[in-house]
Amino acid sequence: MADYNPLALKKWSVEDRPREKLIKMGVGHLSNAELIALLLGSGTREMNAVELGRLILTRTDNDLHELGRLSIEDLQQINGIGKAKAIILIAAFELASRKNNCYAREKAVIRNSQSAFEIMQPRLGSLEHEEFWIIILNRAHKVLNNVKISQGGLTGTVIDTRIILKHALDKKATALIISHNHPSGNIKPSEADIGITKKIRDAAELMDINLLDHIIIADHKYFSFADEGLVI
Repeated sequence: MADYNPLALKKWSVEDRPREKLIKMGVGHLSNAELIALLLGSGTREMNAVELGRLILTRTDNDLHELGRLSIEDLQQINGIGKAKAIILIAAFELASRKNNCYAREKAVIRNSQSAFEIMQPRLGSLEHEEFWIIILNRAHKVLNNVKISQGGLTGTVIDTRIILKHALDKKATALIISHNHPSGNIKPSEADIGITKKIRDAAELMDINLLDHIIIADHKYFSFADEGLVI
């Protein structure tokens, strides 16, 4: 981590330094700005690291979800954030996303569309491009794995049914849920979405694998094919 500059954390009283506060009181007592300050390590000539953290948070009205959607280029538009600091923030948000994804995968049993959405939303909800994932399930609908099948642009992605079935068969799956996101924010399925759902359902049936649902995610909203009777 970079050395602190004259207006960085070491200029503060011991009680106010995020590092010492974390050690003395625990990480849960740090504000979002203080946590960001620890990641950045230093501020600028005009502001200390915590003040820079507060400035970064104002970029998205203190919404961490929206902050996690910013690109390196977006972050570099904030005064005091260069490429190195932007990369640190991007990496931190990606680690948080992967942690949430791992926890959901290891603990989850799919009971309804909401539980499937809760597994995939941390992975798909904030993306600016489309990704297509599968949730692989056993007979008790416990999650065995979730796998990204493909990644595309703003308007679509290419799905290979054979790859989906290979992952399912490798895990000895008895059921599947497919999921992708709509960066546009519109959760209504397209004709292509409906077509690929039928194609995957029919192919999975030949392998005695049940397609339970197709979840389309747009930010904090979702559309369930099962809830609408579209996977029967």
